Amino acid sequence: MTLETKRLYLLSPAGADPQRVADYLRRNREFMECFEPAREEKYYSRSFQEEALRQQAKDWEDGKGYRFYISPKEDEGLIIGFAALNNVVMGPFCSCFMGYQLDKDYLRRGLMTETVNEVVRYAFESLGLHRIEGNIMPRNKASIGVVEKCGFVNEGTSRKYLKINGVWEDHIHFVKINEAME
Repeated sequence: MTLETKRLYLLSPAGADPQRVADYLRRNREFMECFEPAREEKYYSRSFQEEALRQQAKDWEDGKGYRFYISPKEDEGLIIGFAALNNVVMGPFCSCFMGYQLDKDYLRRGLMTETVNEVVRYAFESLGLHRIEGNIMPRNKASIGVVEKCGFVNEGTSRKYLKINGVWEDHIHFVKINEAME
């Protein structure tokens, strides 16, 4: 499956090339280090990403998670980031967590806002989710700007929420609710 925005293709794991995903991760390794858990060297390999894409495709089939790899229309096939709906739970909860990241060379162009808006639309209209949650470190001003532009609301701070690069970090809890379901 592929979603499309004005400037981007958003590829499902089945449509993403593992070598291009690994290339993206290696290009951005140093840049993303302060925002991610510590990673082993093998994480940046084609073989590791091939297996990760298989698991992501299975999660998609099982309705547990939906990851979209971002590819600019101007350079089709190049991977410049991703947005993911993780830990999808249906039933009375109808909720998930959203995560995303973007290549250091493509920042400040509105591409992540464009991506998040489209993934939220898909989550609400196609998956029938009621609530999308995102947790962001207070120092990650760019990411906070994205969720605010996309209509997420700050619901408070979760202390020592995630272990990022070896340190338990506080995160601000943002939420967007599908008001159309009510």
